[in-house]
Amino acid sequence: MKVRRNKPQKYQQTLLPLLILTITVTVVGADWPQWRGPNRDGVWRETGIGQSFETEQLPVRWRVKISSGYNSPVVANGRVYVMDYVTTPQSAERVHCFDALTGKAIWSYAYKCEYRNVSYPAGPRAAITVSENQAYSLGTMGHLYCFDARTGKVVWQRDLNQEYAIRMPTWGIAAAPLVIDALVIVQIGGREDACVVAFDKLTGQEKWRALDDGASYSAPIVIQQAGKKVFVVWTGERVVGLEPQTGKIYWEHPFKQLRGVHNIATPVWSGDFLFLSSFFDGSLLLKLNRQRLAVERVWRRFGSSERQTESLHCCISTPILKDNYIYGVDSYGELRCLELLTGERVWENREVVPIARWANVHLVQQDSLTWLFNEKGELIIGQLSPAGFREISRALLIRATNQQHPRGVCWAHPAFANKSVYARNDEELICVELGR
Repeated sequence: MKVRRNKPQKYQQTLLPLLILTITVTVVGADWPQWRGPNRDGVWRETGIGQSFETEQLPVRWRVKISSGYNSPVVANGRVYVMDYVTTPQSAERVHCFDALTGKAIWSYAYKCEYRNVSYPAGPRAAITVSENQAYSLGTMGHLYCFDARTGKVVWQRDLNQEYAIRMPTWGIAAAPLVIDALVIVQIGGREDACVVAFDKLTGQEKWRALDDGASYSAPIVIQQAGKKVFVVWTGERVVGLEPQTGKIYWEHPFKQLRGVHNIATPVWSGDFLFLSSFFDGSLLLKLNRQRLAVERVWRRFGSSERQTESLHCCISTPILKDNYIYGVDSYGELRCLELLTGERVWENREVVPIARWANVHLVQQDSLTWLFNEKGELIIGQLSPAGFREISRALLIRATNQQHPRGVCWAHPAFANKSVYARNDEELICVELGR
């Protein structure tokens, strides 16, 4: 197989200034209220965004001190929410709320939490989900909280590990809660058919439980198929479409992780297709039936090892499906383009992030541009096409720190809202304006 290895092209452009905003944008369309944005699809829908950087280090509007964690910040109604983990004076997970315009602390809540038998214990994984006036946090050991998003008052809470006897994944609970209508649904890997559990979002009362699978780290999504909403969850054994209101299985397809559960990337839905990719076990493309609730396999491809890969072996990063092509980051940081219908590799680029095991880049699409945040803390503006990756501009957003990984990384997904980017490492949360 011949592969084109494209290096980024350099372009001389007029640099667009980063202007200082004087008001907070609080409309829902400008928010980033949950994992990967308003629709969990990694699409940033704001306009009026700058298309290049003036400096090699982006100017920070505000920064606040926080502790370590893999948890992505989210932005809703003029506020930023994030979690972290501290070990002194006692081990505790914390939930923070800051003003999105100024970084001023609004409220924080801490609860005792000791990480037991969890690898990479740098902090919480799952992004907070904000829906209307509630904020839902899910900690590494399974502590689920519903807060009044404005005041930080605890509306209800549940210790899911104690209640459901979670078969704790190696890296703890990581999949962000998903709110659908009156329910908040979580993937936890509980025993007695409690891999997935749905709660009344206002009271915390259990409404249904489903599947006897072990949990994965992949955040569930909701799609539209055959005129119905379908809750899609990728467990440690299969990908399943459930009826959101009851947990009834609409369809399922096996995708068991043969070399240990390493499915972290979120399922990607585009039109008639659903795409999944994992670090050891490669990729799977399913076609959704338009007339009835069913799926069929288009292709499944994987290589002989984490270095000898076929198609795409994603780790932390979730791919993009665009114009009959798949763009994603392979096991050691290689940015790749695949043909959608075959999984054949079109090109590979090794310049976006230094090549290393689990090297990560988060991809966000904004109009014709792709914003890439790599694990070195760099923010890159570029364009993806079958012809290759065109790099337009690159600058340092936030310094990589070494609590998440010894080599120094930023693995938390940033949030894009209010014509700004919100990013965190193990020491601080920052806001940088990107409007023009």
